Amino acid sequence: MLKITVLVLILALIIIQFIPVTKTNPPVTGDFDGPADVKETLRQSCYDCHSNETVWPWYSHIAPVSWLVASDVNEGRHHVNFSEWGGYSALKRAKAAEEIGDEVSAGEMPPSMFLIMHSSAKLDEHDKTVILDWVKQQSGEIPENDDK
Repeated sequence: MLKITVLVLILALIIIQFIPVTKTNPPVTGDFDGPADVKETLRQSCYDCHSNETVWPWYSHIAPVSWLVASDVNEGRHHVNFSEWGGYSALKRAKAAEEIGDEVSAGEMPPSMFLIMHSSAKLDEHDKTVILDWVKQQSGEIPENDDK
């Protein structure tokens, strides 16, 4: 019985490799144009999930992990996409910056699951300060009548 179970699991793992997963990097249409130190920090820690410049690691090609990675990238881009930042309205940029500040302050970003394989993306205290100072600056730039 154990041999059959193991064989079925191995066969299932082989079969799911043929289920396609879309991993795209659309064109950059409005890259983030903030201060160089902020952009460097965001590029190091955030761009893999929050831009159209995702570096798809080797494990993103192996199901079922590929499904999780593609889903995380799609969700990340949906929340904020630094490759489209320049096309955001001033209000949307300010709200996104506020959300970024909340996530960084709470230690939610980058997610610990991501850091397992990407330890260089971990934000140290200096990185957090760079981002949070930028967020504070952005909060003062929320326009009164910008509803895009």
